[in-house]
Amino acid sequence: MNTANLNQTSRSKVQKLALVGLMSAVICLLGPLSLQIPFSPVPISMGFLAIYFVVSVLGLKLGTLSVIIYILLGLAGLPVFTGFMGGPGKLFGPTGGYIIGYIFMAPICGFFVDRWGKKLPLCFLGMVLGSAVCYFFGSIWLSYQSSYPLLQAFAVGVLPYIIPDLIKLVVAMAVGTQLRNRLLKAGLL
Repeated sequence: MNTANLNQTSRSKVQKLALVGLMSAVICLLGPLSLQIPFSPVPISMGFLAIYFVVSVLGLKLGTLSVIIYILLGLAGLPVFTGFMGGPGKLFGPTGGYIIGYIFMAPICGFFVDRWGKKLPLCFLGMVLGSAVCYFFGSIWLSYQSSYPLLQAFAVGVLPYIIPDLIKLVVAMAVGTQLRNRLLKAGLL
């Protein structure tokens, strides 16, 4: 391998790592923004918007890495989870299952973005499937932590959020897909 190819490979890796760091920061900025609603222990959060956006831009591997970095930063105590909280107490509290669900949501959504990036209905389907998996983890954990029956946990922790999350999904995909196309065209992804 000649020096020019080695420099290009190194530059490409640095650019991708910079994108991962930038997108982790986006999640850290949007993740804490939330609005508590009176009938649910689960706040309306911008976390899903952030995950949808990051995965729409970076795809499976880099998007999932950004999400894992975000969760590790929160676990370490940075106030990046809903309500500007961080640490293990938040992660293992009643809404921690949704945060853990992000780890599974990102690769599912990212797989669809990587595989069918130009076919937006399939990407939308992948985002919905990823959301469903995150809802599943969140509902199970909420039920366990709050002693709600599973159906009640689903009713208070998922049902009120489906429409707002679909709106977030559409917005994130619209912006994220445009950014992804520009990054691909520029050879940065």
